[in-house]
Amino acid sequence: MSKVVVATVLNFFFPGAGWLLLGERMLVAPLWLVGVIGLTWVELQVQTAAPGLYWPMFAAVFVMNTGFALETWMHGRARLAAGA
Repeated sequence: MSKVVVATVLNFFFPGAGWLLLGERMLVAPLWLVGVIGLTWVELQVQTAAPGLYWPMFAAVFVMNTGFALETWMHGRARLAAGA
């Protein structure tokens, strides 16, 4: 169970990294990770270039990361229940 928890936390902060830990979605997980790094860079640029857009951008990234984490949690628990 702890591997699922670690994968969930990883996927919240670094979407894709949790899937790599679980050994799944090996094609798209690195792409998500690279995309998130780029999105974080853009988010930091928006903070100084257009401060009024920072909080909506932050909220959107937060919602997206929460979705990644929830998907990992649900998938990991289902996999454990199935005995995989």
